[in-house]
Amino acid sequence: MLDRIGTKWTSMAVKTLADAAPDEVRFAELQRRMPGVSQKMLSVTLRSLTRDGLVSRRVEPTVPPRVFYRLTDLGLSLEAPLAALRAWAEEHMAEIDRANETADGDGA
Repeated sequence: MLDRIGTKWTSMAVKTLADAAPDEVRFAELQRRMPGVSQKMLSVTLRSLTRDGLVSRRVEPTVPPRVFYRLTDLGLSLEAPLAALRAWAEEHMAEIDRANETADGDGA
């Protein structure tokens, strides 16, 4: 489970959908709000989150189909722990970068 929820795109998708909650977000809009994510990677991420019960998916049978996503209650409960992890990473990024530079300088 940690492998699935610990990825960059999963964290960003959960944050983006949490920011929009309780509203739904269309696929294209979600992609616009997640700079750098490819259509394929977003699709794979959302499929995984939907399968795990963290995201709900709704399709309007139009041509082309309109697909909407929103966090489930379970998905919303994941936002706080992921936000804490993002905050920790931002707070300690410089320290981690220095440790990497030191390790790389030591030939490790």
